[in-house]
Amino acid sequence: MKATRIVSLLPSSTEIAVSLGYGDKLVGRSHECDFPAGIDRLPALTAPKFNPEGSSFSINQEVSEILRYGLSVYQLNTELLEELRPDIIITQSQCEVCAVSMKDVEEAVCQLVSSNPVIVNLEPNSLQDVFDDIGRVGDALKANDKATELLSVIRECLRYIQSKTSHLDRPRIVCIEWLDPIMLAGNWVPEMVEIAGGKNILSEKDEHSHYFKWEEIRLEDPEVIAIMPCGFNIERTLEEIDRLTGLPGWHSLQAVKNNKVFITDGNQFFNRPGPRVKESVEILAEILHPEVFPEKHFGTGYIKL
Repeated sequence: MKATRIVSLLPSSTEIAVSLGYGDKLVGRSHECDFPAGIDRLPALTAPKFNPEGSSFSINQEVSEILRYGLSVYQLNTELLEELRPDIIITQSQCEVCAVSMKDVEEAVCQLVSSNPVIVNLEPNSLQDVFDDIGRVGDALKANDKATELLSVIRECLRYIQSKTSHLDRPRIVCIEWLDPIMLAGNWVPEMVEIAGGKNILSEKDEHSHYFKWEEIRLEDPEVIAIMPCGFNIERTLEEIDRLTGLPGWHSLQAVKNNKVFITDGNQFFNRPGPRVKESVEILAEILHPEVFPEKHFGTGYIKL
């Protein structure tokens, strides 16, 4: 029997469900689900326990303090979840900081949700995991054919980009996922860099993002810098860009001297392991090889600093 009522607690899984043709079956979302347009008409079931309007440093401090006590970073409105009576709940166990935890969802379902929903748990660490999660959601929604079709489109785009970049020089790039303290993007981002024709430095693919000392980045002297703070759009990142540009030695970096520093919309693209990984790779390809790829996403997906 096909699902008739879906709650998605991740921006990426909301996008997957919509891409598979199940947007009209969504009855609830996370507070961060904002794509496609109009999805915010759905009731939000989650809220952060920290101030998302704070500085990068203060957000990091608040989140670290919450986690230090073994608490969840997000609140889940269990009463509303009960009212919505979902057949399927899509959540994640990849990152305690990214979204409501799998543990919280399981406890809510056991205690309150009388509709006895199926929980679909996503845990993407690599690009292949992202593809597998699309297939997993497709399977849960009985939309296997649509999932196969969607994955075919994404993979074909990535193959095309890789074929165009395979013979090109590979600029050395760092992808900054948090501003203060500095965190470099791991998981699926380094692999996307490879496909787009770059050489990712310091962080590793298929591994969680990690904090790095500024001096480590200075010593590597990257040719390109892509800034993609988790949950930040371009405007939000610009508000705090001096946390990078004011660091010692910033202006002596190759990337800075050669005008190769880019601010991307991390929130809409690189932080979301869903269908728009395709657009994320396109953005990286435009950044790394503008002589080959037209600026299709310039101004919306990224800008030059």
